[in-house]
Amino acid sequence: MKTFILAPDSFKESMSAEQACQAMQRGIQHVYPDAVCISVPMADGGEGTVDALVAARQGRKVTIEVSGPLVDYKVQAYFGLIENDQTAVIEMAMANGIHLLEKFQRNPLLTSTLGTGEMIKAALDFGVSKIIIGLGGSVTNDGGSGMAQALGVKFLDAQGQEVALGGSQLDQIQTIDISGLDARLAQTEIVIASDVNNPLCGVNGASAVFGPQKGATPEMVKRLDRNLAHFANIVESELNISKQDIAGAGAAGGLGFGLMAFAHASIQSGVELVIQETRLAEKIAQADYVLTGEGKIDFQTKFGKTPFGVAQVAKRLKKPVIAFAGVIGDDGIDELYDLGFSQIIGINPPNIDLDNAMKNAERHLEDAVVAVLNKLEK
Repeated sequence: MKTFILAPDSFKESMSAEQACQAMQRGIQHVYPDAVCISVPMADGGEGTVDALVAARQGRKVTIEVSGPLVDYKVQAYFGLIENDQTAVIEMAMANGIHLLEKFQRNPLLTSTLGTGEMIKAALDFGVSKIIIGLGGSVTNDGGSGMAQALGVKFLDAQGQEVALGGSQLDQIQTIDISGLDARLAQTEIVIASDVNNPLCGVNGASAVFGPQKGATPEMVKRLDRNLAHFANIVESELNISKQDIAGAGAAGGLGFGLMAFAHASIQSGVELVIQETRLAEKIAQADYVLTGEGKIDFQTKFGKTPFGVAQVAKRLKKPVIAFAGVIGDDGIDELYDLGFSQIIGINPPNIDLDNAMKNAERHLEDAVVAVLNKLEK
């Protein structure tokens, strides 16, 4: 009897990590009807992080209404509670994610992380001692200022008036009043789960690298970068806190910076955190094969993406890893075979159109698993 560990991330816009696990299991049981399949849905700090940790740790979900990326409307979101309700797990994208706005609505001069701060506040109301915050998938570029405002920080202009929300207003800030900052943060461990290591500003910073996908024009990118630099300088002069150059400060439009500056958060690789919290190594130790995957595998995979993180654990334990992807990039794939991957398999039939591929992803993944395992049998 063979044992399989199923540890995929979501396949963006086509199936969740949980659905990918189910498709993999159907494929395995077609070839090995009596196989033991252990599903460990994965994430790297973005979409699916809450679901992955709640599932792995037998937690629960709390649904709340919070401010969306544009604060003239509310969104339904949820966060997880694990470890006997002592740890909360939050995805910032639930409140302030890019998927919440149509393309024409996306404007990082206006979007805000206020809703993320409201989620943190709601988690604190449950008396948690630790909060894990995943930073993937944002549509914001406000340095975490909105998050801080939701938790009681006041950003004041030269006239002593509170500055409005959004990345466009950061250059107006002259003083910072933290006297109203939620005191519970000081007793709460805040851990950032991020899949990027960008600094706050500059050519590799939040605005330059991620601003365009959030709707920023080249002129807006320059303005946003200047504003974030001004914000960081004010934080340093007012609070004697300098976090702008730390790897990951630029995650989620600078929310990484804001969480480190105002909530004294630590930061770590999202996939490593999920691997640790799901106890993946213990599970892989008993496996004959490890299956992983996500929507795209390419040269970027080795920079902390889920399949790479899974492959590193499996390599350490000398277990074969088969990765499945909707799209396999042309560059850097050969290198992945030296880094722990046994096979990398595209799930789509040849010459398929994108719409068909997305709609039938589960069936294609199931079929790809069957095809690979049948070859292993021979």
